[in-house]
Amino acid sequence: MKQLILTLIGKDQPGLVEKISSTILSHHGNWLTSNLSHLAGHFAGIVQIEVAEEHLQEIQEALYALPDLEVKIESGETSATQAEPDTLNLVITGNDRPGIVQELATVIRHKGANITHLTSKQRSAPNWGLPIFSAFATVTLPVGMVKENVVDALESITSDLIVDIEES
Repeated sequence: MKQLILTLIGKDQPGLVEKISSTILSHHGNWLTSNLSHLAGHFAGIVQIEVAEEHLQEIQEALYALPDLEVKIESGETSATQAEPDTLNLVITGNDRPGIVQELATVIRHKGANITHLTSKQRSAPNWGLPIFSAFATVTLPVGMVKENVVDALESITSDLIVDIEES
């Protein structure tokens, strides 16, 4: 089986996920993992699928033909033989400001870790007078890294940043 990573973006509309999933199924593909979002009236998604080699061309052509949707297809890597790295699920909250995601990403990279998933949002906090930034991040740790070192480094960015570890 060949694994593919699909990146999809377009104007959001009812039934769009059904249309994508039906196309994958009708062309002998299997939907494995996805992350789909609605942002400012647009649909954005990344989907990992698998398909038999003999149906590869057929499914790619069908996906590219989806109307009103920009589709990019990459070959996925199979990592079944590699050991799973240690991961850390972080819940991050603080006053929002320009550059906060860049600061978080820089600290994580400097610690040798890697962000593998990030969901963030800004919400209003009327009692505080400032908008609040909140994020959920999954971070892959390098071998031997103590998770508290990453948390301490993130919290040292500013005194108003709270980083909690969510146990999986």
